[in-house]
Amino acid sequence: MARSSCLNVRVVEGRALPAKDVSGSSDPYCIVKVDDEVVARTATVWRSLSPFWGEEYTVHLPLDFHHLAFYVLDEDTVGHDDIIGKILLTRGEITADPRGIDSWINLSRVDPDAEVQGEVRLAVQVLEGARGRCLRCHVLQARDLAPRDSSGTSDPFARVFWGSQSLETSTIKKTRFPRWDEVLELREEPGPPAPLRVEVWDWDMVGKNDFLGMVEFPPQLLQQNPPDGWFRLLPFPKAEEDSGGSLGALRLKVRLTEDRVLPSRHYQPLTQLLMESVQQRPAEEDTTSPLALLEELTLGDCRQDLATKLVKLFLGQGLAGPFLDYLTRREVARTTDPNTLFRSNSLASKSVEQFMKLVGMPYLHEVLKPVISRIFEERKYMELDPSKIDLGRTRRISFKGSMSEEHVREASLGLLTGYLGPIVDAIVGSADHCPPAMRLAFQQLRRRVEERFPQAEHQDVKYLAISGFLFLRFFAPAILTPKLFHLREHHADPQTSRSLLLLAKAVQSIGNLGQQLGQGKELWMAPLHPFLLQSISRVRDFLDQLVDVSEAEESGCLARALVPPSVTVREGYLLKRKEEPAGLATRFAFKKRYFWLSGETLSYSKGPECQIRHSLPVAHIRAVERVDEGAFQLPHNVNELNHWLSALRKASAPNPDKLAACHPGAFRARWTCCLHPERSAPGCSRTHSAVTLGDWSDPLDPDAEVQTVYRQLLLGRDQIRMKFLEDLSPDAAQEADPGGDSGTPEGASPTASSGQREAAARLLEVLEALDRAHEEFQQQEEGEEAPGPLRP
Repeated sequence: MARSSCLNVRVVEGRALPAKDVSGSSDPYCIVKVDDEVVARTATVWRSLSPFWGEEYTVHLPLDFHHLAFYVLDEDTVGHDDIIGKILLTRGEITADPRGIDSWINLSRVDPDAEVQGEVRLAVQVLEGARGRCLRCHVLQARDLAPRDSSGTSDPFARVFWGSQSLETSTIKKTRFPRWDEVLELREEPGPPAPLRVEVWDWDMVGKNDFLGMVEFPPQLLQQNPPDGWFRLLPFPKAEEDSGGSLGALRLKVRLTEDRVLPSRHYQPLTQLLMESVQQRPAEEDTTSPLALLEELTLGDCRQDLATKLVKLFLGQGLAGPFLDYLTRREVARTTDPNTLFRSNSLASKSVEQFMKLVGMPYLHEVLKPVISRIFEERKYMELDPSKIDLGRTRRISFKGSMSEEHVREASLGLLTGYLGPIVDAIVGSADHCPPAMRLAFQQLRRRVEERFPQAEHQDVKYLAISGFLFLRFFAPAILTPKLFHLREHHADPQTSRSLLLLAKAVQSIGNLGQQLGQGKELWMAPLHPFLLQSISRVRDFLDQLVDVSEAEESGCLARALVPPSVTVREGYLLKRKEEPAGLATRFAFKKRYFWLSGETLSYSKGPECQIRHSLPVAHIRAVERVDEGAFQLPHNVNELNHWLSALRKASAPNPDKLAACHPGAFRARWTCCLHPERSAPGCSRTHSAVTLGDWSDPLDPDAEVQTVYRQLLLGRDQIRMKFLEDLSPDAAQEADPGGDSGTPEGASPTASSGQREAAARLLEVLEALDRAHEEFQQQEEGEEAPGPLRP
């Protein structure tokens, strides 16, 4: 049995931020931290006090995390970035509403005394003697303390308070992982029992000492269960100061999903029911299968999450095609107007959309990345809308002075078609590169649409059904926001973003087969219409070629993993450190190498074209952690680092004998992190193997996926009973079955067939069995758990 915790975070936008630059503006970005771990950094939005980020992260977490923090900073080219403010959300605040948080929240000031992190290890004894009671506090060590000095370290010492007495440990210089191993004894004074408080401080030669955190134990705990272990450091208790909006606000969406995943055997009956849903009965007539009920019950944001889980579950069972066919058949059957087909965010639409992202992301990158990279690098000014043309910026197009509006539109048209041409060429020439699973899904979809709308006037519907997904929900969104599809590391600047918007609109028009050209408010797009109309016949030919595939081509392409072990999931340049010879400067101990990560190996060479590679088996990895930046004198890119950390942690997740602690520093006669003189000393910092970022390459986890389905079905359990198994009065039952020999079970609803009642009863029985299993495991956990210190 395992416990899972998943945090969905969306940093939407900011408003009314204070100006930090002399220009009267700011260059804001946001850092997201879970406890002490930086998990994400948004792109910088230049010259804006109301930035829009729209960045979304899925973070898999350990169950014992405490809070989520958002820091907004102003990026400066010279000097340190300015801190604008922060938002702190505790675990309790996030879970107070099952739907999560979706609101504007004011930024508050960053108080250095509240910016504490890390843990302290203590062993406390209360001894009785002839001279009265004595408290013996063994202060052993601390770890992951906040850096307070410019060197990226601190000079920590501990101060122990009991009643009116206090004692201090020695000061350990230049470390965030001090080891004191000192015993401080304090004698009880007359008066009521006093709590024990241990404070950790950073010693400063000039000025006042800096607070690093504290922990406090009530008198009752000291007497009954004296502390012994690791304890999280906390800030001084005080009310949170509201800035009243003077520092601006962020719009955030945060939702925490926590669940208990049972052993696989408990999910087999529900998995079997789900698989039978797409294999046995006609999809259009189904009303009682788990999939039919999920389609009816699931709403809003939960629909996208559920669609992702279902797609992964059926992919793992080798039934992704029948699953999508089941949903699309139901959607097609209830659609009367072909112009509205798949245009809503139904479970069918979301499932096909998530299926394309899960299966087709490498394909998307192959098709679009070269052109997208070129657009970002060239940064051309393009505009067709007369109301948005800025003649003052046309010098980037011509050095002969300002151009007229007509000349700007002509130049922009040439640039747009210069980018659209390669985009369309790449798409229509990619049929053979599209994953076979996607091609088969679109083949089935086309067949169902042709059966439903065979009339001659609806001959384009079979094309629109596929292009609506492939162009409108896949290619166009990726062009509009390349960062969200991992096509670029950063968001586009405003000028490039506008160019991408124009290109995405054009691709949407092509995906609509030109049906809406000349309609609506955007008549200024008319100069592009000839190019778009010329592309439509090529798109039809492409769609015909796309669905011309046999089922044999899919065999074995997606069995138990989205990404086969041999496929590269991440690649790029990293710095590899070699052992430092005596006297060699730290930064010269690194070599730039190109790395490839697959499910089997982490390999590297001098460059991407180099044939000589060195490899490390992924099975040998015991921990993956960020190193202390100051120890190696090399800065790092936060997002690039987090993506590599996440990919390596997920690849090595099944490995046995994972380390619980490590050294984040370098060894130079002693460890730079904890100052221990022995290379073989146990690690001083906790590892974070459970903290990973969710993305398309996540491994399949059928038990967790079925658990999500189970939770959704529980929401409709009462509805199932009322609809199919509601008790009837004797008169109603006699009226429904005057012969008394219809086979209707006692108490069953006459409006449901016997097959529906049997299916509903079977589903309820499966849900009740899972309920009992969860209750049993919860009772076991409560019996095993006991309050105590943090785990080592």
